Amino acid sequence: MTSSKNKFHPLKNLKFDIPSSLVVFLVAVPLCLGIALASGAPLFSGLISGIIGGIVVGSLSGSSLGVSGPAAGLAVIVLSAISDLGSFELFLVAVILAGIIQLIIGFANGGIIAYYFPSSVIMGMLAGIGIIIFLKQLPHAFGYDGDPIGDFEFFQMDHQNTFSELLNMLQFISPSALIITAVSLAILLIWESKWAKSSQAMKIVPGPLVAVASGVILNSVFQGIPSMTLAADHLVQIPISDSVSGFLDNFKRPDWSALGNPQVYLTALIIAVVASLETLLSVEAADKLDPFKRVTPTNRELKAQGVGNIIAGLIGGLPVTQVIVRSSANVQSGGRTKAATIGHGILILISIVSIPVILNMIPLATLASILLLVGYKLANPKLFKKMYAQGKGQLLPFLFTIVAIVFTDLLMGLAIGLAVAVLIILYQNFRIPFKVKELKSDGIQNIKIELAQEVTFLNKASILKTLYQIPNDSIVEIDTSKTQYMHYDIQEILEDFSINAKERGIKLSKIDRDLEREAQLPEHITVSFNHNGKKIEKEVKLYN
Repeated sequence: MTSSKNKFHPLKNLKFDIPSSLVVFLVAVPLCLGIALASGAPLFSGLISGIIGGIVVGSLSGSSLGVSGPAAGLAVIVLSAISDLGSFELFLVAVILAGIIQLIIGFANGGIIAYYFPSSVIMGMLAGIGIIIFLKQLPHAFGYDGDPIGDFEFFQMDHQNTFSELLNMLQFISPSALIITAVSLAILLIWESKWAKSSQAMKIVPGPLVAVASGVILNSVFQGIPSMTLAADHLVQIPISDSVSGFLDNFKRPDWSALGNPQVYLTALIIAVVASLETLLSVEAADKLDPFKRVTPTNRELKAQGVGNIIAGLIGGLPVTQVIVRSSANVQSGGRTKAATIGHGILILISIVSIPVILNMIPLATLASILLLVGYKLANPKLFKKMYAQGKGQLLPFLFTIVAIVFTDLLMGLAIGLAVAVLIILYQNFRIPFKVKELKSDGIQNIKIELAQEVTFLNKASILKTLYQIPNDSIVEIDTSKTQYMHYDIQEILEDFSINAKERGIKLSKIDRDLEREAQLPEHITVSFNHNGKKIEKEVKLYN
C-alpha cells in the first residue's frame, strides 16, 4: 500500500501532470466562458468556478484524474433560476445552500448511488459525449460561432439544434478559421504519432500548446489581411479589467435577502441533486478511463463538491460539478495525479490576472481542434466493436444511451440508457429463472424443471406460463435442489400447481435441497475409536 502511494505522489509525477494541466487549462477556459454565456450569468462567474473546481475541489477530492468546474448540464437550470429569482446575486444564495445539501448527502453516504449504474450505460455516456463534442465543435472549426462553445445540449439557446447548426455553418465558412483548424489538427496528430511519442525533444513541449501557439501566430498574420481577419467572436473573450478594483468587481456577493424566498430552497435542492448525480456519473466514467484503474471515494467527492459550491456561491461563481470533458482531456493528456487538476485551476487564476490580452488572441478554431481529438478518442470505433462483442445485453443500453444523449441532454440520455438496461435485466430474469428438459417415452411427456439459484417475484410470469403449457397426463419433476432463495410468490405458484396437477392427470414429484442431501448421503455412518486399548465401533445417525 505504501509503495502505491509513493508511486502516485504528486511531486513524483509532475513531468506528467504539468503538461496535462496545461491542456486541461486550454480546454477549460473557453468551456467556462461558454457555459457562463449559456447560463445567462456574468462571463467571469464561469472562470471563478473553473478556479474553484481546480484548486479547492481538486485539493479536497479523492479523485486522481477528475476535473471539476461549471457544467453544461446545469446551464438550463441556472438560466431559468436566475430569471425566476430576479438576479444573479439572489441565485448565489441557492448555490451556497446546494453546497450545504451536498455536504449532508456526502456525510450520509449518498455517494453509493454511483455504483448502481451499469458499465454499458457509463461507456455509452462517454461515447455519447464524445460524439456531441465532435458535432458541436465542427461549426467552430469552420469559423461559425453562433452557439457558445460550452453548450452540449441538442436544442440550443440560439433556437437551433446540433444538426441544423451543421447546415448553418456551411453558409458561414471562414477560410482563416479552416486554415487554423487544419494546421492545429495536423500538429496534434503529429504529436499523437508513435514517432513523436518516442522523441525525447517532443515530449518536453505538449502538442496542444504548440497548436495554440500556431493559432495565435496565424491569427496575428491574418489581422494584416482584411479578407482573412477573424472577428472578435471567433476568439476567446476573457473580461479585461483596467484596475485592481475593476478586477475585484467581477467577484459578486450573494444577496442574503433571498433566504426569505421559498423558491431559493427549491432551486438549491434541484442544483444539489443534479450536480451530485452528474458528479457521481463523471467519477464513474473517469475511473473507467484511468489506465491504473483507481477507485474514487464517492462520498468524499460529494463533500469536496459541497465545499466548492459553498465557496462559489460566496464569491460569485457558477455551480461546480465534476465534468467528463475536462476529466477525459486530463486522462488523454497523460495526467497521473490530482496535481494536474489543481494545476489547471492555478493556471486559470494566473492567466486571468496577468495575461488576459494574450488569451484573447487564441482562436476558437484552435481550441475546437483540441476538442475534436478529445471527442474522437471518447467515441473511438474500437469501443463500439468491444461493446458489440459483449453481446446484446451490453450493446443495447450502450447504443440507447448514446442516441438519447445526442438527441436530448446528458441526464435524460442516462435515464433512458438506465431504463433500457433495467428492462434487459427484467427480460433476462423472465427468460432464465429455470431450465426445462423434455423427454417423450411411450407417448408420455416427461418434463424436468430445474429452478435457478435465485427465483424472485420477477420470474412469476415465465414460471406461470411454463406450468400452464405443460400437457395434461405428463410426468413432471420440479428440482429446487440448487435454489438458495425462493420468493413467497413462487412458492405459492408451485403449491397451487401441485393441486392443479391432480386435476390434469399430471404426475408430479419434487426434489428439494433436503431430499437431494438424503439421496447423496447415507442415513448412518460407523465411527471407530480406541478406548482403554479396545477398538470400539459405533453407528451414528446423520440426521432425522
